[in-house]
Amino acid sequence: MWGGDLVQKVLVTGFEPFDGETVNPALEAIKQLQQKTYENVTIATQEIPTVFHKSIQVLKQAIDREQPNIVICVGQAGGRHDISVERVAINVDDARIPDNEGNQPIDARIVEDGPAAYWSGLPIKSIVQKIREAGIPASVSQTAGTYVCNHLFYGLAHLTASQYSEIRGGFIHIPYLPEQAARHQNAPSMSLENIVRSLEIAIQTSAFQTEDITLADGRIN
Repeated sequence: MWGGDLVQKVLVTGFEPFDGETVNPALEAIKQLQQKTYENVTIATQEIPTVFHKSIQVLKQAIDREQPNIVICVGQAGGRHDISVERVAINVDDARIPDNEGNQPIDARIVEDGPAAYWSGLPIKSIVQKIREAGIPASVSQTAGTYVCNHLFYGLAHLTASQYSEIRGGFIHIPYLPEQAARHQNAPSMSLENIVRSLEIAIQTSAFQTEDITLADGRIN
Protein backbone atom coordinates (compact mmCIF):
# COMPACT_ATOMS: atom_id res chain seq x y z
CA MET A 1 0.00 0.00 0.00
CA TRP A 2 1.22 3.48 -0.72
CA GLY A 3 1.57 5.90 2.17
CA GLY A 4 0.60 9.52 2.60
CA ASP A 5 -2.28 11.44 4.10
CA LEU A 6 -3.46 13.38 1.05
CA VAL A 7 -4.55 12.07 -2.31
CA GLN A 8 -2.00 13.07 -4.94
CA LYS A 9 -2.77 13.18 -8.65
CA VAL A 10 0.08 12.22 -10.94
CA LEU A 11 0.00 12.80 -14.69
CA VAL A 12 2.28 10.39 -16.57
CA THR A 13 2.96 10.91 -20.26
CA GLY A 14 4.43 8.62 -22.92
CA PHE A 15 5.51 9.28 -26.50
CA GLU A 16 4.13 7.64 -29.62
CA PRO A 17 6.56 5.46 -31.65
CA PHE A 18 9.17 7.27 -33.75
CA ASP A 19 12.24 6.69 -35.91
CA GLY A 20 10.74 3.67 -37.66
CA GLU A 21 9.77 1.81 -34.48
CA THR A 22 6.33 0.19 -34.29
CA VAL A 23 6.12 0.52 -30.49
CA ASN A 24 7.37 2.93 -27.87
CA PRO A 25 7.97 1.42 -24.41
CA ALA A 26 6.90 4.69 -22.79
CA LEU A 27 3.47 4.48 -24.39
CA GLU A 28 3.14 0.78 -23.61
CA ALA A 29 4.04 1.44 -19.98
CA ILE A 30 1.47 4.17 -19.44
CA LYS A 31 -1.19 1.89 -20.94
CA GLN A 32 -0.37 -0.53 -18.11
CA LEU A 33 -0.56 2.26 -15.54
CA GLN A 34 -4.05 3.19 -16.76
CA GLN A 35 -5.30 -0.17 -15.50
CA LYS A 36 -3.98 0.18 -11.95
CA THR A 37 -5.36 1.81 -8.82
CA TYR A 38 -3.42 2.88 -5.74
CA GLU A 39 -4.17 4.12 -2.26
CA ASN A 40 -3.82 7.91 -1.98
CA VAL A 41 -2.61 8.26 -5.59
CA THR A 42 -4.66 8.92 -8.70
CA ILE A 43 -2.92 8.38 -12.02
CA ALA A 44 -3.82 10.13 -15.26
CA THR A 45 -2.02 9.34 -18.51
CA GLN A 46 -1.49 11.14 -21.80
CA GLU A 47 -0.03 10.01 -25.12
CA ILE A 48 2.34 12.64 -26.50
CA PRO A 49 3.15 13.17 -30.20
CA THR A 50 6.84 12.88 -31.03
CA VAL A 51 6.72 16.32 -32.58
CA PHE A 52 8.53 19.50 -31.56
CA HIS A 53 6.26 22.17 -30.00
CA LYS A 54 3.08 20.13 -30.54
CA SER A 55 4.30 17.85 -27.74
CA ILE A 56 4.34 20.77 -25.31
CA GLN A 57 0.92 21.93 -26.46
CA VAL A 58 -0.60 18.49 -25.82
CA LEU A 59 1.11 18.36 -22.42
CA LYS A 60 -0.31 21.75 -21.43
CA GLN A 61 -3.79 20.65 -22.47
CA ALA A 62 -3.45 17.53 -20.32
CA ILE A 63 -2.26 19.58 -17.33
CA ASP A 64 -5.20 21.95 -17.68
CA ARG A 65 -7.62 19.03 -17.97
CA GLU A 66 -6.21 16.83 -15.19
CA GLN A 67 -4.86 19.47 -12.78
CA PRO A 68 -2.20 17.15 -11.33
CA ASN A 69 0.12 17.65 -8.39
CA ILE A 70 2.98 15.86 -10.16
CA VAL A 71 3.89 15.38 -13.84
CA ILE A 72 6.27 12.62 -14.93
CA CYS A 73 7.13 12.50 -18.63
CA VAL A 74 8.57 9.25 -19.95
CA GLY A 75 10.54 8.64 -23.13
CA GLN A 76 12.44 5.91 -24.94
CA ALA A 77 16.23 6.04 -24.95
CA GLY A 78 17.41 3.27 -27.22
CA GLY A 79 20.92 2.20 -26.24
CA ARG A 80 20.57 2.91 -22.52
CA HIS A 81 20.54 -0.13 -20.29
CA ASP A 82 18.74 1.20 -17.22
CA ILE A 83 16.02 3.51 -15.96
CA SER A 84 17.54 6.98 -16.40
CA VAL A 85 16.08 9.67 -14.17
CA GLU A 86 16.93 12.98 -15.79
CA ARG A 87 18.48 15.80 -13.77
CA VAL A 88 18.38 18.75 -16.20
CA ALA A 89 16.60 20.03 -19.30
CA ILE A 90 18.45 22.41 -21.62
CA ASN A 91 17.04 25.14 -23.85
CA VAL A 92 18.09 23.75 -27.23
CA ASP A 93 16.70 21.61 -30.03
CA ASP A 94 19.39 19.88 -32.10
CA ALA A 95 17.63 17.02 -33.86
CA ARG A 96 19.65 14.13 -35.24
CA ILE A 97 16.56 12.92 -37.14
CA PRO A 98 13.25 14.55 -38.14
CA ASP A 99 10.31 14.26 -35.77
CA ASN A 100 7.09 12.50 -36.79
CA GLU A 101 5.97 15.51 -38.82
CA GLY A 102 9.29 16.06 -40.57
CA ASN A 103 10.57 18.91 -38.40
CA GLN A 104 14.31 18.89 -37.71
CA PRO A 105 15.36 22.01 -35.78
CA ILE A 106 19.11 22.53 -35.46
CA ASP A 107 20.69 24.71 -32.75
CA ALA A 108 17.28 26.28 -31.99
CA ARG A 109 16.02 27.59 -28.66
CA ILE A 110 12.92 25.91 -27.27
CA VAL A 111 11.79 29.09 -25.51
CA GLU A 112 13.40 32.16 -27.04
CA ASP A 113 13.71 34.14 -23.79
CA GLY A 114 13.90 31.13 -21.47
CA PRO A 115 16.83 30.27 -19.20
CA ALA A 116 19.60 27.98 -20.43
CA ALA A 117 18.40 25.08 -18.29
CA TYR A 118 15.97 23.88 -15.64
CA TRP A 119 16.52 21.31 -12.89
CA SER A 120 14.08 18.45 -12.43
CA GLY A 121 11.41 19.02 -9.80
CA LEU A 122 11.44 15.36 -8.75
CA PRO A 123 13.47 13.70 -5.96
CA ILE A 124 15.67 12.11 -8.59
CA LYS A 125 18.22 10.33 -6.38
CA SER A 126 15.56 8.97 -4.06
CA ILE A 127 13.79 7.53 -7.09
CA VAL A 128 16.99 5.92 -8.33
CA GLN A 129 17.77 4.43 -4.92
CA LYS A 130 14.29 2.94 -4.52
CA ILE A 131 14.27 1.47 -8.03
CA ARG A 132 17.64 -0.15 -7.35
CA GLU A 133 16.30 -1.53 -4.06
CA ALA A 134 13.58 -3.23 -6.13
CA GLY A 135 16.32 -5.02 -8.09
CA ILE A 136 16.01 -2.93 -11.26
CA PRO A 137 18.99 -1.04 -12.78
CA ALA A 138 18.64 2.75 -12.49
CA SER A 139 20.80 5.86 -12.51
CA VAL A 140 20.70 9.63 -12.54
CA SER A 141 21.21 10.95 -16.07
CA GLN A 142 22.91 14.28 -16.65
CA THR A 143 21.62 14.69 -20.21
CA ALA A 144 18.19 14.21 -21.73
CA GLY A 145 19.62 14.73 -25.21
CA THR A 146 18.49 17.42 -27.65
CA TYR A 147 15.55 15.68 -29.34
CA VAL A 148 11.83 15.76 -28.49
CA CYS A 149 12.36 14.18 -25.04
CA ASN A 150 14.52 17.07 -23.83
CA HIS A 151 12.19 19.46 -25.66
CA LEU A 152 9.19 18.19 -23.69
CA PHE A 153 11.14 18.11 -20.42
CA TYR A 154 12.21 21.72 -20.90
CA GLY A 155 8.66 22.68 -21.91
CA LEU A 156 7.27 21.05 -18.77
CA ALA A 157 9.82 22.80 -16.58
CA HIS A 158 9.10 26.15 -18.21
CA LEU A 159 5.37 25.65 -17.69
CA THR A 160 5.82 24.82 -14.01
CA ALA A 161 8.16 27.80 -13.55
CA SER A 162 5.94 30.31 -15.32
CA GLN A 163 2.34 29.12 -15.01
CA TYR A 164 1.95 26.14 -12.66
CA SER A 165 4.14 26.83 -9.66
CA GLU A 166 2.20 24.36 -7.52
CA ILE A 167 3.14 21.44 -9.81
CA ARG A 168 6.39 19.46 -9.61
CA GLY A 169 7.61 17.57 -12.63
CA GLY A 170 10.45 15.79 -14.36
CA PHE A 171 11.48 13.28 -17.00
CA ILE A 172 12.49 9.60 -17.03
CA HIS A 173 14.15 7.76 -19.92
CA ILE A 174 13.62 4.03 -20.33
CA PRO A 175 15.37 1.38 -22.49
CA TYR A 176 14.07 -0.51 -25.51
CA LEU A 177 11.69 -3.39 -25.00
CA PRO A 178 13.24 -6.82 -25.79
CA GLU A 179 11.37 -7.06 -29.10
CA GLN A 180 12.90 -3.74 -30.15
CA ALA A 181 16.39 -4.71 -29.04
CA ALA A 182 16.12 -7.85 -31.16
CA ARG A 183 16.10 -5.57 -34.22
CA HIS A 184 19.10 -3.54 -33.02
CA GLN A 185 22.28 -5.58 -32.72
CA ASN A 186 23.78 -5.54 -29.20
CA ALA A 187 21.20 -3.04 -27.92
CA PRO A 188 20.23 -3.40 -24.24
CA SER A 189 16.60 -3.79 -23.23
CA MET A 190 14.27 -4.09 -20.27
CA SER A 191 11.02 -5.97 -19.80
CA LEU A 192 7.79 -4.00 -19.78
CA GLU A 193 7.07 -5.44 -16.32
CA ASN A 194 10.23 -3.89 -14.87
CA ILE A 195 9.64 -0.59 -16.65
CA VAL A 196 6.13 -0.34 -15.24
CA ARG A 197 7.34 -1.30 -11.75
CA SER A 198 10.02 1.39 -11.96
CA LEU A 199 7.47 4.02 -12.94
CA GLU A 200 5.23 2.97 -10.06
CA ILE A 201 8.16 3.51 -7.70
CA ALA A 202 8.88 6.90 -9.28
CA ILE A 203 5.24 7.90 -8.91
CA GLN A 204 5.08 6.86 -5.26
CA THR A 205 8.35 8.52 -4.38
CA SER A 206 7.53 11.76 -6.19
CA ALA A 207 4.03 11.98 -4.75
CA PHE A 208 5.06 11.70 -1.10
CA GLN A 209 8.64 12.91 -0.94
CA THR A 210 9.70 16.48 -1.70
CA GLU A 211 13.23 16.41 -0.25
CA ASP A 212 15.89 14.44 -2.10
CA ILE A 213 18.78 12.42 -0.68
CA THR A 214 22.53 12.70 -1.25
CA LEU A 215 23.75 9.82 -3.40
CA ALA A 216 26.95 9.61 -5.48
CA ASP A 217 25.86 9.07 -9.08
CA GLY A 218 27.95 11.20 -11.42
CA ARG A 219 27.74 9.37 -14.75
CA ILE A 220 26.73 11.26 -17.90
CA ASN A 221 23.79 8.92 -18.59
